[in-house]
Amino acid sequence: MATDASPKFQQPDLISIPQPSDFHPEIIVSPTHDGLQFWKFMIAGSVAGMVEHMAMFPVDTIKTQMQAIGSCPIKSISIRQAFRSIVQTEGIAGLYRGIGAMALGAGPAHAVYFSVYENCKKRFSCGNPNNSAAHAISGVFATVASDAVFTPMDMVKQRLQLSSSPYKGVLDCVMRVLNEEGFKAFYASYGTTVLMNAPYTAVHFATYEAIKKGLTEVSPENASDERLIVHATAGAAAGASAALVTTPLDVVKTQLQCQGVCGCDRFTSGSIRDVFRVIVKKDGYRSLMRGWMPRMLFHAPAAAICWSTYEAGKSFFQELHTSSSGVT
Repeated sequence: MATDASPKFQQPDLISIPQPSDFHPEIIVSPTHDGLQFWKFMIAGSVAGMVEHMAMFPVDTIKTQMQAIGSCPIKSISIRQAFRSIVQTEGIAGLYRGIGAMALGAGPAHAVYFSVYENCKKRFSCGNPNNSAAHAISGVFATVASDAVFTPMDMVKQRLQLSSSPYKGVLDCVMRVLNEEGFKAFYASYGTTVLMNAPYTAVHFATYEAIKKGLTEVSPENASDERLIVHATAGAAAGASAALVTTPLDVVKTQLQCQGVCGCDRFTSGSIRDVFRVIVKKDGYRSLMRGWMPRMLFHAPAAAICWSTYEAGKSFFQELHTSSSGVT
């Protein structure tokens, strides 16, 4: 602005134009992440997904065992009892059974998720960075694509997470499922997963944008300095809210992926409606919310970790691009 210019650049004949009260110059001068190459979004997303799921894997194991109710050892909805049972039966290592499958699936799936999301967001937002509808729609497209990559490894992961799992490892599980149940078993829960993650994404982004805006308005003068805190807080709240809403579908997904293993029920139909009916008939409506607490405890910090890591990765590539271009 004219008041900040050095004397030799000031010209008295120029008219000073007052800026509106909601003008924030830091938004303009801060580096934008748009325009990064496709592969950079993929790397940033892959790292974010790996960090997120590895950090929260023990909580995911507890959630899986609480949801996979049949003749499996874990029947209590208490997190403490579930944790104690796993540790007493298999030790601390039992909390990490299946982490290899997660490592193989989370990286590629999140690479696809974030790259598809960024490209769809650019196409649908029409240049408006605050277009929440475009963000939600982009998230749905990203979910459909990433779930196609992640669902097979997610199924392997959940079967390995079961207490007294009959599989020795990732490769053993993959080969036995192929030989005994066929390739379609890897995608038995794909429809349910997409149906669950579509509303999850919508709730997640709507909540995230609303909370982020609210937190920014509380202290607009510190919005730039507290950006990481704002993103982490908004992401945690959004992840927890979306996880709670979609828990019933997650229960269905878990039982479809673990059917016939460790005494869990096998369903004659892969229909979501039929699985719902079987679960409700056997254990009542309350069983549809089994594992809701560890699911929320997983997704709240996971969302904060994932988005923080992803944005850090994008910032790294942006700064690398700026320095290599000689821009100061």
